[in-house]
Amino acid sequence: MAGRIVTSVEVARRAGVSRSAVSRCFTPGASIAPETRDRVMKAAKALGYRPNAIARSLIAGRSRMIAVVIGYMENQFYPALLDRLARDLQDLGYRLLLFTGAPEGPSDALFAEILGYRVDGMILASTLLSSALADECRAAGVPVVLVNRTTDSADVSSVVADNRTGARAVAEFLLAAGHRRFGYVAGIASSSTNQDRETAFRERLAEAGIDTLLREDGGYTQQGARDATLRLLTRPDRPDAIFCANDHMAIAAMDAARVELGLRVPDDVSIVGYDDVGPASWPSYALTTVEQPVEAMVSAAVETLMARIAGEGAPERTVRIPGELVVRGSARRPVEGVTAVGGREIWRPQSLPRSAS
Repeated sequence: MAGRIVTSVEVARRAGVSRSAVSRCFTPGASIAPETRDRVMKAAKALGYRPNAIARSLIAGRSRMIAVVIGYMENQFYPALLDRLARDLQDLGYRLLLFTGAPEGPSDALFAEILGYRVDGMILASTLLSSALADECRAAGVPVVLVNRTTDSADVSSVVADNRTGARAVAEFLLAAGHRRFGYVAGIASSSTNQDRETAFRERLAEAGIDTLLREDGGYTQQGARDATLRLLTRPDRPDAIFCANDHMAIAAMDAARVELGLRVPDDVSIVGYDDVGPASWPSYALTTVEQPVEAMVSAAVETLMARIAGEGAPERTVRIPGELVVRGSARRPVEGVTAVGGREIWRPQSLPRSAS
């Protein structure tokens, strides 16, 4: 049979069953007698048959493919997210189709290409969804869920970490450790994730009577964070604590402080990140950071998307998943409030500081 495509008609003839029986045998979740399945599979193996997924999608009106758009893979949060998405979707009989775009750029340019694959749904991570694209997705009947960002539109569902609560916890942790001069390495200004983290961090410091926050843009990149950290730490009034908008930048900040400036972390400066990516737990970094619970976020995103695909008519929603502040060695420790839970140390104070005095 080498050199040509074997059809389902040939498999059905060899197995002595109908063509529809062959189709059911290769359709996830379809009902078929075990004996019939065994005959079909033996015939398919003997003939070298492989089902044509594209042809089946045209017949069924479903491709069982989910488009996932991710802006950049340097940040190790996204490979972890992608791995979990692929496994959860596969368990449901779907396949992931990956597209890459600008880290925080609009995804509109990818839309025509994505629709060309007749995807059943779309997950956008680290990319912006314009209102025009959201309207086009609805018109085309393609459900969309945002992950790790939100939009002003009430017509799009999103799943995010509880960024505001997490950033407030960082401020409370650093205040409790006695810090009074703060720096912030920002991501991209248009990112809802950065906006939530920065705003909540500022607000909590202001509640404690601290109105000055030294801020530099890191742009979510290693080089940007390195440059931002050097600018902060070579000032005459340099901060003694720096909060970075994600771990990718926090790791670059630690390298800049220690290797290029010869500073001790956390003795000279505390550095805290956000995400709890794999390298954060490596002994060479031991980064104190707020976790983004990938498993819970992916579970909520997939559940929301499947409900949209099934047409259950539930309203669009924003799901916020809380994460713990994981305490390691990159930041000065408060006297109280650090608790051992599940093999790691986390910040759970009994009472929270309210004043800088």
